[in-house]
Amino acid sequence: MTERRKRTIKGILMLAGMLGLLTACGMMPGSQAGQSVPPASQEQPGTGFVPAGPNSYDSADTAVVVKRDSKENTVTLLNLELSRTYTLSVEGTSNLYDKYGEAVSLEQIVPGDIVDVTFLRSKKRVNTMQISPSSWEYASASRYDIDLRRGEVTIGDDVYKLTDDTIYLSQDMRIEAMDLNPVDVLTFKGIGSSICSIEVERGHGYLRLKNEEKFLGGYMDIGQFSTRQIKEDMLLTVPEGRYEIKVSKRGGGGTKEVTIRRGEEVTLDIGDLEVPEIEYGTIVFTLEPSGAKLYIDGEKVDTSAPVSLEYGLHQVIVRANGYQTLTTYIKVAQPSGGLSLILDEVDAGKENDEQEEKDKLAQYKVFVDAPEFAEVYLDGNYVGIAPTSFAKSEGSHIITLRRSGCETRSYTISVDGEYKDITYSFAELVPGTGTTDTSTQIVTATPEPTAVPEPAVPVPETAPAQ
Repeated sequence: MTERRKRTIKGILMLAGMLGLLTACGMMPGSQAGQSVPPASQEQPGTGFVPAGPNSYDSADTAVVVKRDSKENTVTLLNLELSRTYTLSVEGTSNLYDKYGEAVSLEQIVPGDIVDVTFLRSKKRVNTMQISPSSWEYASASRYDIDLRRGEVTIGDDVYKLTDDTIYLSQDMRIEAMDLNPVDVLTFKGIGSSICSIEVERGHGYLRLKNEEKFLGGYMDIGQFSTRQIKEDMLLTVPEGRYEIKVSKRGGGGTKEVTIRRGEEVTLDIGDLEVPEIEYGTIVFTLEPSGAKLYIDGEKVDTSAPVSLEYGLHQVIVRANGYQTLTTYIKVAQPSGGLSLILDEVDAGKENDEQEEKDKLAQYKVFVDAPEFAEVYLDGNYVGIAPTSFAKSEGSHIITLRRSGCETRSYTISVDGEYKDITYSFAELVPGTGTTDTSTQIVTATPEPTAVPEPAVPVPETAPAQ
């Protein structure tokens, strides 16, 4: 063998060893020891040509999955650094992995997932795509606070940031941040302190009462979700699911079952339930401090003498300067009883200042200009027909829009504390009934017993003060 041939063979062996070393150090996601994965393709010198082999790529991103089309085998991604959306094909040579490097199918990667993806730009084809190991997820979150004005989300004790690129999803479709509702069960996904996607895992529908006139001023328990005083023409936002609706007034009423579906409105007819003749119980209230003011069902009450109340559930509010306001419910079910209500002290100056600010802010208005002729509800209570307005109150509120023949929609708004009017114009309602009448869906309609005496005791509050 010639010396020249020996040098050639030696060079080939050295090159093979180097390639093996590079392959071992550059394993792609999901590869394991002993499995060779071809390295990224390299541009040929002087040609500008990139070979389009089955494992070639020329780009790498961390992105959010915006849309997945299993029929067309495509995936639409949002680049987190450039805020750019693009679509790639997923072929038989594409390798997909979960967060832990295990192979998955396209159906197992869902909108909202954060992925590390390599692809061939010229072919718009995925080379590898893996759920990013640096991403995190909070699933089935029901206790959270979303502050759209500050762009923050609080989950437990942790605070995360919303960004201009945060995407919002419901049933794999993009929605707006305002479409989220505080009663929704959500899945949050992000990287570091930033939230990249929020998905509605369990949404909401709407509940209204029919033939409720004789129960006005009474109360309605929506399963374990909330207790609300019955007012005229209410439209409540309720998490989707099956509920026992318990209606009561003066010990009468009954229980019915309804199913709330996402985006649909359910009408519950309670006209067949009976309210017994009015019975009264006398309650002696003891307030501390003694100068505190007592309000029952929104009306101020003189506590210098026993107070006569109808049998049933009543909302009680106690206020005093320098003390924390107390809101609770009491149930009257016997001829007489007594109740002591004690307030906790607070900074009087601070409470007075806060009340003055609220009163001043209420002089300004929140206007709802569109869609025209839609019924407008604020936190479940009827406001008027758009264009209409209501007094300004700082904080998060739910605006519900309804029109016959259209799908009911609700939006979460964050009202600021500035002393000026604000105006909202919402999108036109989409045609469609979206309404279910439960007149024939009665499960039970049993009046409550009134003969069993029980003391007037506070009932745990499960809903905001009315």
